[in-house]
Amino acid sequence: MRYKRVVIKLSGRAIAGEDDYGFSAAALVHLATEVVKVRRLGVEIAVVVGGGNVFRGDRAEAWGIDRVEADNIGMMATVINSLLLRGKLNALGERDVRVMTAVPIDTVAEPFIRLRAVHHLEKGAMLILSCGIGQPFLTTDYPSVQRALELGADGLLVAKHGVDGVYDSDPRDNPAARRFEMLTYDDVLHQRLQVMDQSAFILARDHEMPLHVFDIEQPGLMAAICRGEHHGTVIDGDVKETVYA
Repeated sequence: MRYKRVVIKLSGRAIAGEDDYGFSAAALVHLATEVVKVRRLGVEIAVVVGGGNVFRGDRAEAWGIDRVEADNIGMMATVINSLLLRGKLNALGERDVRVMTAVPIDTVAEPFIRLRAVHHLEKGAMLILSCGIGQPFLTTDYPSVQRALELGADGLLVAKHGVDGVYDSDPRDNPAARRFEMLTYDDVLHQRLQVMDQSAFILARDHEMPLHVFDIEQPGLMAAICRGEHHGTVIDGDVKETVYA
């Protein structure tokens, strides 16, 4: 087994299915099923889930509201998605699933306390982490890296919706775009590749947190990555030179 403990970054967009906003029961079943496949390998799991299918903080101007207020709304959206995911994981037989929030909401979730979270993982619980790190002006990119480091995760699995890795240009606009199989941290920065927010990526680079970027729509890929198979794009301190697929 390649990894004993991982953090999985899921976007809220993935919960919307084929739509940009809202919820898809089929998409939720698929996501939960993929997480369960990883869990049944014996891997310890924490999931950081976004809220973009409900509300995105960067839409503050369009709605005519303050950006900080908009980001607070976005953090609440991640709680909705976390509770949905926990409910589906419970329905699939995963009974010990803890939702932990960076913003205290004691009636529905536990506050995120690092040592408590680590203890839950060691005892076999699955974690769903919401509200980012409780601060505005951040997407879930930065919190996913920070939580992975705080929890001592072996790797961060960056689930993309309909994109099977990192490309040298946008494959939706450029049919000749080439996918990277392996990337160095420095090449991501020098080529300004859109893996995640730059601040989040620099944090991952500075602590050599392995990143696996893959298409969550493809069944079984997360479990295969944890077993040691190569899928999507890997960015790691052990990668000495960039390689195209």
